[in-house]
Amino acid sequence: MGRVTSRRRLVRIVDGVVSEPVDTLAAEEPMEIRVNGRSLVVTMRTPGDDFDLAAGFLVSEGVVRGAAEIAGIRYCAGATADGVNTYNVVDVVLAAGVAPPDPSLERNFYTTSSCGLCGKASLDAVRTSAAWSVADDPVRLDPDVLSALPDALRAAQRVFDRTGGLHAAALFSAAGRLHCLREDVGRHNAVDKVVGWALRDGRVPLRGTVLMVSGRASFELVQKAVMAGVPALAAVSAPSSLAADLASEAGLTLVGFLRGSSMNVYAGAHRLTERPPATLSA
Repeated sequence: MGRVTSRRRLVRIVDGVVSEPVDTLAAEEPMEIRVNGRSLVVTMRTPGDDFDLAAGFLVSEGVVRGAAEIAGIRYCAGATADGVNTYNVVDVVLAAGVAPPDPSLERNFYTTSSCGLCGKASLDAVRTSAAWSVADDPVRLDPDVLSALPDALRAAQRVFDRTGGLHAAALFSAAGRLHCLREDVGRHNAVDKVVGWALRDGRVPLRGTVLMVSGRASFELVQKAVMAGVPALAAVSAPSSLAADLASEAGLTLVGFLRGSSMNVYAGAHRLTERPPATLSA
């Protein structure tokens, strides 16, 4: 299987002094996801938790809703002309009676590690109907608990400590207990890996949970949270305008700039245990 990191010699210049140390870099390799033997997408990812990534991607796209809808996931042997298994091709076999992906989802090009939406024909194409409503999730969120999540996420980022080059996504309970953390060069992949873990563990829909991400909150990450039934998404950086719009529309609590004791709540502030101003109750 692919390595999570690789070693590379470099030239370092500090105050005019030149050295040639060896650095540890986060690995990035393409992974093709097939469904019932038919190619669906190629994404650039950090190897590891590939089955979770494939399962989470299918949840995000509305292809599957529960673990029982997947009959099996496997690496494709003989993926290359010489028959070598690269562990970069994953085939998901759907259970009997589960409809295959709509052909419009197929991408005959790479999804980059920075943007999982690249190549989608239009914004409407990603407004997939969610199987569950997050708006009716009664979970309450303590701002003090939310404030502790970035440090908890950072403390669990093992590969980031070695490379400094990975995004992270983590699933927490409303009380702040860490359920799962995944790292990847692509923030959307990290989220898919978390969702895929939850699906395969029979936890979807993820009611009463908080999804914490290490970077910004894009439209796609809000979409993935909604599709998995997550009622709250928190990020250390800013959301996009479209992410905030979708969060309001779906009834998701969206927290940005979560740093120390400060945070901005862009949608769903009614879930906070400290009563927010009426203007923030959307």
